[in-house]
Amino acid sequence: MYKLVMSVYKEVLLLRRDPGALIILFVMPLVLVIAITLIQDSTFKTATESKIPILLVDNDKGEVFKMVLKNLGESSSFSVITKDKGKPITEQFAKDKVFNGEYQMAIVIPAQLSSGLKAKVNGNVQKIMEGFNAVADTVATASAPAQKTAPKEVRLYFDPASQTAFKNAVKSTIDKMISQIETKSIYDAFKEQLGEESTAAFEQENYISFKEIVPMFENKAMVPNSTQHNVPAWTLFAMFFIVVPLSINIVKEKNQGTQVRLRTNPVHYYTVIGGKTITYLIICMLQFYLMLAVGIYLFPHIGLPPLGLNGTFLLMSVVALFSGFAAVGFGILLGTLAKTQEQAAPFGSTSVVILAATGGVWVPVFAMPKVMQYIAKASPMNWGLDAFYDVLLRNNTLTGILPQLASLFLFFIGMVALSLFYDEKKRAV
Repeated sequence: MYKLVMSVYKEVLLLRRDPGALIILFVMPLVLVIAITLIQDSTFKTATESKIPILLVDNDKGEVFKMVLKNLGESSSFSVITKDKGKPITEQFAKDKVFNGEYQMAIVIPAQLSSGLKAKVNGNVQKIMEGFNAVADTVATASAPAQKTAPKEVRLYFDPASQTAFKNAVKSTIDKMISQIETKSIYDAFKEQLGEESTAAFEQENYISFKEIVPMFENKAMVPNSTQHNVPAWTLFAMFFIVVPLSINIVKEKNQGTQVRLRTNPVHYYTVIGGKTITYLIICMLQFYLMLAVGIYLFPHIGLPPLGLNGTFLLMSVVALFSGFAAVGFGILLGTLAKTQEQAAPFGSTSVVILAATGGVWVPVFAMPKVMQYIAKASPMNWGLDAFYDVLLRNNTLTGILPQLASLFLFFIGMVALSLFYDEKKRAV
C-alpha cells in the first residue's frame, strides 16, 4: 500500500512540474462547455423566439393569398414582407434577394390559385352531391359540369446556404398551411351546396391534437435543455483529453530512464500503473465536479438554463468514475505504444476528437448514417454519454446503466492488459 501511495505522489510531482498543462486540463473544458452551450442555446432561442423575415409574392390576387398572409402573420416563426419601397414584390426580385443571401426564403403564390382551387373543389363536391339519390335531380339541374383545372405550384426559394433541416421544417409548415386552406375550401363548398342550416352542426374544431409527455421529478416536469445535453457531453470530452498529458508523462519516463530505475526497484509494474490510474482518476473527477459547479452556479448568471441534477448526483458521479477509468486506460496504452512526445501528443488529441465525433458528442448518433451508427457503438465516449443521458434525462437507475459501466471498465482492463503485454514483449526482445 505504501508503494502505491508513493507512486501516486510521484505522479503528482510530475504534474506539478508542468502547471501550464494542469491549467489547460481544467480551464479548457470550462471555456469549451460555456462556449458550446452559449452557441447552442442562442441557436435554440433564434429558432424559437426570433422571427425569420420571408418574402411573400402575390400573383394570385385572391383569397388564398389572404389566408396565407394571415396564417404566416399569426405565426411566431416568420415575419412577412410583401412590399419593397411601397411596391408589391415581384418573383424576380424575391429570387434575386434570396439567392444573394439577403433573405432566408421567399414564397410565391401562383396566379389564379384561388379561382382554380374553388373550381376544383366545387367540381368535386358536385360529383359527390350527384351521388345522393335524394338530391340528384336538384343538383343535376342546378350545377354546371365540373371543370378540369391544372394543378398549381406554390414556389419556394431558399438561400443556398440554408441547412436542409431548416428547409424541411419550413416545407412541412407550408404544406400543413395549404392543407388547411384546401380543407376550409371543401367545407365552404359543401356549405354552399347544402346551405347554412345543414352545415351549422358541423364541428370545425380539431379532433386530434398533440401533447408531449415528459418525465416527472417531485411532481415537476423534467424538460431537457441545452445545459443538460452539453455538460455531460463536453465533460466526457475533457476527461478523455487527459490521455495527452498521461501519455506524454509515460513517454518522458521511458526516454529519461525513469522507467528503468523503477524496474530495478522492488516495485511491481502493476503498482506503477495503479499510481497513474489513481492520480488521473482524481483529475477526471475534479474536472467532472468543476463542470457540474459551473452548470449549476455560473450558467444562470450568464443567461443559460441551470443544470438540474434532480437527485442524480451520486449516479452521475459513478458514471464519471467509470468514464475516467476508460480515459486513463486509453492514455496508458497510448503512452506505452508511443516512442516520442511528438507521437503521443498529436495522436492523442486527434484520437480523442475522432472518438468524440463518432461517439455522439458533436452530432447525435441517430442523425448519423447507418454505418456510422454501428461505429459509434464501439466508442467509449458513446457508452459514457448514453449512461449520463440515461441518468440525467431518462431517469434511469444503477441497474439500467450497468451495461455501459461494464463496457467502460472492460475497456480500461483491455487497454491496460494490452499495455502490459506490449511492454513485456518489447522487453523480452
